[in-house]
Amino acid sequence: MSFPFDALRRRPDLEGPGLLPFDAADRLILDESAGSRAAAQDGDLVVIGDGYGALTLAAAHAGARGIRVHQDALTGERALAANAETLGLDGTFATHPLLDAHLVTGARTVLLRLPRSLRALDDIAGLIAAHADPSVVVVAGGRLKHMTVAMNDVLRRRFDRVDVTHARQKSRVLLARGPHGGIDPEPDAARADGLEIRAFGGAFAGAAIDIGTRLLLAHLPAPTGPEAIDLACGTGIVAATLARRHPSLRVVACDQSAAAVASARATAAANDVADRVEVVRDDMLRSRADGSATFVALNPPFHVGAAVTEDVAPRLFADAARVLRSGGELWTVWNSPLRYRPALERLVGPTRQVARNAKFTVTVSTRR
Repeated sequence: MSFPFDALRRRPDLEGPGLLPFDAADRLILDESAGSRAAAQDGDLVVIGDGYGALTLAAAHAGARGIRVHQDALTGERALAANAETLGLDGTFATHPLLDAHLVTGARTVLLRLPRSLRALDDIAGLIAAHADPSVVVVAGGRLKHMTVAMNDVLRRRFDRVDVTHARQKSRVLLARGPHGGIDPEPDAARADGLEIRAFGGAFAGAAIDIGTRLLLAHLPAPTGPEAIDLACGTGIVAATLARRHPSLRVVACDQSAAAVASARATAAANDVADRVEVVRDDMLRSRADGSATFVALNPPFHVGAAVTEDVAPRLFADAARVLRSGGELWTVWNSPLRYRPALERLVGPTRQVARNAKFTVTVSTRR
């Protein structure tokens, strides 16, 4: 019986027209890996970058067991778990951190959704080459619009042979064999505006301060309470800066991206504020109680995976409003053409513009 792709859902991530839990690249990766998966023993198969479970659960449906999985997005992990329960495939896989060598140790087949970041791909390729079985085959695929020839070059730095399949339905697969020169991932390091920045592959803006964050930092006041939240923290620049500016302040930095969380922890440590910056992997602020905060800083993302959408930020605004107590403040920086102010007014409360430059706007919204 063929795998029921149409039973998959994206929940708890955004769902809607054009936001699908699988695509043609998933199907092509599965087709190109069918032979190696059929020959695999339990524990031989690793899946990295599975969006919502299509690769993992289709492989489990075909008989694979002991599948090791890493997904950068926490919403992806939760969607995979929910889809597995729906399809009766619980217990066929286990999730692992990307930085954990056990993810790929001894692996013979790796199914990989190619990340858009070359730096992230190099981290993944280095880890596989360092710890997988010498016979490993990496079946790496994606949509043509998100693939570049440079991806082949990154894989060739870690594998003797990289073959390119024919395109199908605007998707393609790269097959990598012969691992060599493996290395465990280490964050890039840079210093900017007196701050030490650390970034693993795939973290937003890398080891640099993006211009929106720079504008936000120039206008953030001292939080009135003992704690501040850096929501969608990325590499932890806002959290580390707040902790350095205000020595008595405790900061909670949260992001759903595993690469961002690892980067933010490294940034906090590099700036000697790890004792006052708690970094949490969370879906928005789901782990926080209602009315428990007085100050939230936010530079919201504008995409879900590869899909660009304006629906991400309003969800973050709403969750920040839930967590803020009356009179608490949400400080937000956003790309000016997105015109988020009406949403902030509706979801949080009275909003005023604090600063604006050619591209970005900083606002403060006060919880009603």
